[in-house]
Amino acid sequence: MKRILILSLASLFYTGAAMADPALGLWKTEVDDGAYAHVEISPCGANVCGTIVQTFNDSGEYNSPNKGKQIVRAMSPKGEGAYEGKVWRPSNDKIYFGKMQVGGKKLTLKGCVAGGLLCASQKWTKIN
Repeated sequence: MKRILILSLASLFYTGAAMADPALGLWKTEVDDGAYAHVEISPCGANVCGTIVQTFNDSGEYNSPNKGKQIVRAMSPKGEGAYEGKVWRPSNDKIYFGKMQVGGKKLTLKGCVAGGLLCASQKWTKIN
């Protein structure tokens, strides 16, 4: 009986770990207009969203008015590390159609116009 219980618990733990979303965690953005940020990606309903939690410039950490704002919005998982949703660019205060691809500790985030035909991208690195 103990063995069955232990195997059941191990199976439950493995299933939960395997289902963990690869996008979740803390990510470092690329430098954009002289600054970069740490973004926490977490669940938001059935999707994932990313909020700016720290901001940095040449002088180090600073208190940007963008802290606490959502930069990755309602990214819906499409399978194999791909997501689609919305992206906010703080430097011009515009929201774009967004695509995200996660592979290991790398994330490529794209903001697109013209139905996704023209995109600008950034590569982010996972911190934890």
